[in-house]
Amino acid sequence: MKIAMWSGPRNLSTAMMYSFGNRPDCAVVDEPFYAAYLKLTGIDHPMRDEILASQSQDPEEVAAALSGSNPAEKPHFYQKHMTQHMVPGVPRDWMREAVNVFLIRHPARVIASYAAKRENPTLTDIGFPQQAELFDLVTSWGQTPLVIDSHDIRENPEQMLKKLCDAIELDFLPAMLNWPKGGHKDDGVWASHWYGAVWNSTGFAGAEGPLPEVPKHLQPVLNDAMPIYEKLRAQRLS
Repeated sequence: MKIAMWSGPRNLSTAMMYSFGNRPDCAVVDEPFYAAYLKLTGIDHPMRDEILASQSQDPEEVAAALSGSNPAEKPHFYQKHMTQHMVPGVPRDWMREAVNVFLIRHPARVIASYAAKRENPTLTDIGFPQQAELFDLVTSWGQTPLVIDSHDIRENPEQMLKKLCDAIELDFLPAMLNWPKGGHKDDGVWASHWYGAVWNSTGFAGAEGPLPEVPKHLQPVLNDAMPIYEKLRAQRLS
C-alpha cells in the first residue's frame, strides 16, 4: 500500500512519518519533491543548496520513484508530502495509485509555529490553498480522500491512529505510538533546521492548549486560511 500524507508545514507531519516509520512493515520517504520545488520556483529556503544536492530535482523522476516499489521492499510505503511543493510542473497522476490522506491543523497554530522559523509566511507558504486543490483533484477522480486533524491526534493518539488505520484498511500496531529519540534514518537533509523538537521526542506531544495569538500583520493570512481549514475539517475522521 502507498500512503500519501498531505500537509502544510508545522503540522505534526514529521511525527506522523516517525509513527509509520516505526512499523516494521512500512518504508517512509520525507518530502520527495522538495528539491524539485526549489528548482522550479527558485525560492530561497534554509539549506537550499544542501536540499538541491540531496534529492532528484526532476519531478518526473521523483513521481516515477513514488509509483514504483519502495527502497526497502516493504509491504507499505508512507510518503510525507508538503502541499506547497505541488507547483505547476510537478506531476499528479501518480497520486491515483496512492491512498491520499490530508493532515490538517488550525491555521493560527501553523502560522505561529512557521513564523518562529521563517518570518512573514504567506498563504501559499503554509500550503492551505494547495491542500484544498489536491483534495478536490483526488475527489474528482472518484476517490474519497481522508482528512485527519493533528489536534485530534495529539488529544488521543491511539484512538485516532486506530481510526486512520481502519479507514485505510491497515492493521494498527502499538509501535506507531512511539519511536526512538534522535530522528529517523530517512529524514531529509533539512531536518537539522526544522525537526529539533521531534528529534527530542519519543512519541506524540500532549494535547494542544489555547490557540496562539497571531500577529496583526499576519491576520489576513489567517482570515484567508480559515475557510479552507473549516471545509476540510468538516470531512475529518472524528
